[in-house]
Amino acid sequence: MLHFRTVATAAAALGLIAMAATANAEDKGTIGIAMPTKSSSRWIADGDNIVKVLQAKGYKTDLQYADNDIPNQLAQIEHMITKKEKALVIAAIDGTTLSDALQHAADAGIKVISYDRLIRGSANVDYYATFDNFQVGVQQAGSIEKGLGLKEGKGPFNIELFGGSADDNNAFFFYNGAMSVLKPYIDSGKLVVQSKQMGMDKVSTLRWEASVAQARMENLLSAFYTSKHVDAVLSPYDGLSIGIIAALRGVGYGSKEVPMPIVSGQDAEVPSVKSIINHEQYSTIFKDTRELAKVAAGMVDAVLSGGKPEINDTKTYENGVKVVPSYLLKPIAGDISNWKTALVDTGYYKAEQFQ
Repeated sequence: MLHFRTVATAAAALGLIAMAATANAEDKGTIGIAMPTKSSSRWIADGDNIVKVLQAKGYKTDLQYADNDIPNQLAQIEHMITKKEKALVIAAIDGTTLSDALQHAADAGIKVISYDRLIRGSANVDYYATFDNFQVGVQQAGSIEKGLGLKEGKGPFNIELFGGSADDNNAFFFYNGAMSVLKPYIDSGKLVVQSKQMGMDKVSTLRWEASVAQARMENLLSAFYTSKHVDAVLSPYDGLSIGIIAALRGVGYGSKEVPMPIVSGQDAEVPSVKSIINHEQYSTIFKDTRELAKVAAGMVDAVLSGGKPEINDTKTYENGVKVVPSYLLKPIAGDISNWKTALVDTGYYKAEQFQ
């Protein structure tokens, strides 16, 4: 029979091992995660995924959402720096407002990973984890090209253009990528912008707000389309697409007599995927935030353990001060033909979310 003291000693030893393992995990420190808003389900998923991956690697996490308020995000980041968190993963609301805060981070020896949105105007951005944002725009425009049959020579068609928030560096990549496909059709007359509103200075949508996009679409319809039909709308984000579609539906689009235009999107948010299933929104771009979280967490782990993160782009993302070493993930174009394969079969969503 095993002596009680032997059992107790073994149990104590196991307890010490467990405590040591916990201590080792805690020794890896806390990572600050600054996300822009909870108003988009996409950012909630990003935050949850980063926390999950970093905690699995043995880090504590401090996840903060700033409600799209720039001073709020600045205060959150400064507080993370004051608490001497080991590294910061930042999805900036405005990528041009963080220079002073990031200087404080650098002075404290805190590494900074720019997450999905490039932080501009600072030398203190160590790495950038994102998707191929130019390709996102190419894919959005490609869905319009496909939906209208432009490659087959069909047209002319009327199109209106929407851009993202001008304080988000990605918005310019999305727009430029899309225009690399659409402009030749505009130049040849196969696509006509009745409003003549082109360029990010005219088509941007502050803070990516659906209500702003809806109001602008309503104005475009009343000013330029009382006797004409909109055939396509370039929308860079699902939230804007929902607002645009609401404006279109408000004046009778979406019926057999007046078909809904080809409307693009991005982020594969549930309401927009349902809209695609219901043959309203035409397409979206799926960006698997699980994979982006793995890349960002891998960057954190590498820089804190004295290694070098995996990067695959050292030319594209010049932030006004430096070219930020980046890892670009591949986006996936989604429409009625492949939404289930891309989103449900991969486990990103559950089938019942679309029932």
